[in-house]
Amino acid sequence: MFLFHPHLEDSRINARLARTARAATTPDNPIHVRDMYALYPDFHINVPTEQTTLTTTDRIVLQFPVYWYSCPPLLKKWEDDVLTHGWAYGSTGTALHGKELALSVSTGSPAPNYTHDGTYHYTLTELLRPFQATSSLIGTRFTTPFTTTGTHTITDEDLNHQATTYTTWLTSTLPQLGTFE
Repeated sequence: MFLFHPHLEDSRINARLARTARAATTPDNPIHVRDMYALYPDFHINVPTEQTTLTTTDRIVLQFPVYWYSCPPLLKKWEDDVLTHGWAYGSTGTALHGKELALSVSTGSPAPNYTHDGTYHYTLTELLRPFQATSSLIGTRFTTPFTTTGTHTITDEDLNHQATTYTTWLTSTLPQLGTFE
């Protein structure tokens, strides 16, 4: 799992979900949590290491808080640097073909804000379309995202439930998200 949170030390939600992921690892289903901001605080990404890591996993999980309807800046840079032409896409770029690409995202605002009639007028699925397009380009199977909404007001009880659900999501066969029209 690739964790992209620029202030994980201040995070309640993503830090908890990362701990949950680490605890869910088994010999038959190892889950490696990589804190990308800790690995690359200077944004100098070790591309060969990242590409090797990607090729050794069947499921690529990108966990991050939604920032300005998108992802944190290191994730965007990671995509630009690591998912290169000739390696991840293009006529010879088949390194990730057949793998799963899964997103675990969190938002400060509650779920009703992410509807056509809500505050933001777009669903989270619609806002995550660029990731689905990337998945299509690199030949991965884009799964239904795991979402944690309303993080500014989530109760401890709801967070505990979300963490349990996250373990199930991480260790289960995930449904593929249908294509958009």
